[in-house]
Amino acid sequence: MAKHGKKYQAAVSKKPSSDLGVDAVLQQIKDLAFAKFDESVDVAINLGIDPAKGEQTVRGSVVLPHSKGKEKVVIVFAKGEYADAAKKAGADFVGMEDLIEKVQGGWLDFDYAVATPDVMGAVGVLARVLGPRGLLPNKKVGTVTFEVDQIVSDLKRGRAFFRNDKQGIVHFSIGKVSFNVEKLHENLNALVKAVVASKPATAKGKYLKKITMSSTMGIGIGVNSDEFVRSL
Repeated sequence: MAKHGKKYQAAVSKKPSSDLGVDAVLQQIKDLAFAKFDESVDVAINLGIDPAKGEQTVRGSVVLPHSKGKEKVVIVFAKGEYADAAKKAGADFVGMEDLIEKVQGGWLDFDYAVATPDVMGAVGVLARVLGPRGLLPNKKVGTVTFEVDQIVSDLKRGRAFFRNDKQGIVHFSIGKVSFNVEKLHENLNALVKAVVASKPATAKGKYLKKITMSSTMGIGIGVNSDEFVRSL
């Protein structure tokens, strides 16, 4: 069992005995952060789903009101007018055979890959390379589309993707400890709204069961989720 240092134990001693409102939790996370770097503020949302059932998978994306920082590198597989639109929207690399060959050669210095539906047959040769890394263009999350200008713009602005894990929990970072409480709260609102909008039709009972937040190195602090959801 991992041992925690004195700073972590000191934070544990200050942990509230019951769930708090969002702003109070965020302030505590900021106050109790002790790492020497700018920690992320992480959220864990326990969902009332059966993660073993494929039809109850929760996945989606969200553009946070306040960017988490580093701009993402976006590549686009497209031809003709769609390639031109991708370039105008700010895509970092646009191409087809040349770009496919580059990726096959081991180049993976990008965060997102987008493709138009008409070229996915050719892009499919990269499935073994990009699939395990979560980089293969996917219609379900909007990265296979003819509206390349819109998705490229969103990704460059900070659109990020979420998906539940095997325990039915969505893990997501909403910003940095250096962000003020208002910005973190607004980012959390956007995330939770996106998760609620992604609720599977077959999920029964209480959907948002528990929301916990923490800094990268810090302790988890529970949010009064019922009160929070009512405020959205």
